[in-house]
Amino acid sequence: MVPLLLLLPLLVGESLQEKPGYRLRVQESLAVQAGLGVRVPCSFSYPWSSWYSSMEPFIYWFREGDGPHSDPVATNNPKRPVKTETQGRFRLLGDPSHKDCSLSISDARMSDTGVYYFRVERDEVKYSYRDKKLRLQVTAPLGKPYIQFPEPLEAGRPTTLTCTLSLASGGGLPLLFSWAGEAVESIDPDTLHSSELTLTPRPQDHGTNLTCWVTLQGSQVTLETTVQLNVSYAPRLVTTRISQESFTDLNGTSLPILEGQFLRLVCVADSNPPATLSWLWEGKPLSPSQHSAPGVLEIPRVGVGDGGEVTCRAQHPLGSQQVSFSLSVQKGPPPCSCKTEEQQGSWPLVLTLIRGALMGAGFLLTYGLTWNYYTRCGGH
Repeated sequence: MVPLLLLLPLLVGESLQEKPGYRLRVQESLAVQAGLGVRVPCSFSYPWSSWYSSMEPFIYWFREGDGPHSDPVATNNPKRPVKTETQGRFRLLGDPSHKDCSLSISDARMSDTGVYYFRVERDEVKYSYRDKKLRLQVTAPLGKPYIQFPEPLEAGRPTTLTCTLSLASGGGLPLLFSWAGEAVESIDPDTLHSSELTLTPRPQDHGTNLTCWVTLQGSQVTLETTVQLNVSYAPRLVTTRISQESFTDLNGTSLPILEGQFLRLVCVADSNPPATLSWLWEGKPLSPSQHSAPGVLEIPRVGVGDGGEVTCRAQHPLGSQQVSFSLSVQKGPPPCSCKTEEQQGSWPLVLTLIRGALMGAGFLLTYGLTWNYYTRCGGH
């Protein structure tokens, strides 16, 4: 429902300076609080005969300083776009065929403050009512709902939140309260129409929004305010990550690791405010030099003496959690004393080379003797 409010009508009457036949009745001065709405009653007349045409008259509201070819703030002409900043907020209420030019303004903004004039177009009639204009004044809101509650909220503990509203005027109007938000979705809707709300926050409600609406019955005015919940809760889950693997339930388990390997343990606890994380080895706290950051434990080279029970502890004012597991250090495989294939195959390769060299030498010797023989025999 669009909140509407009529405020400060100062002057209503016929303009004596318009052209003959043109008359406009409108509240010339209105004031409205930012965020609220206002309804502007308006009627007009102009010299026109139904003998001319049966087409509907097009009416426009323009901002002072804008010409008739500029974008209006409101119109019934589907071919004319309206200003982006007023689209959906400035709307015509009446039937222009019945000479009704009433205007509705919702969600008023400070930038809406200004002077507006009215124009009508129908067949040959194209007239702007310049002598009688609407002067709109948007003021800062006098009151806004306020949600009061102790901070931070504590998960699991019922807490009463109170929504209050102080107005400089309109104090005699009955107020209707309503609440909305993820934290109240599971609450009985019948209990959400009171200025007081009993809420038992959950860990998942932390960081969500809670809204209180206050409606001034009889004036159609609705005000609202939104707060972000700060819920304190103890650690719900402690996660330990080893290298790139993730483990969430390590209690009583044994994790093997090879001697000489690099070990990096990361402990993460979900809580608000953040829990204090610490590592224990065989029940003894590790010195700061043995871990690089809260929740992180690094051992460059694991030794046989590093085995034992490892514990990650998350300490929190509302409760603590810890996870323990056993680290089992295993020796790596002994170095292999066997000869490699390259070493095994080196002697046969040498013998093959020697054999090839001897064969080549024998061939050369045989060839030389044969050549010498034929040379001598051929000479005789």
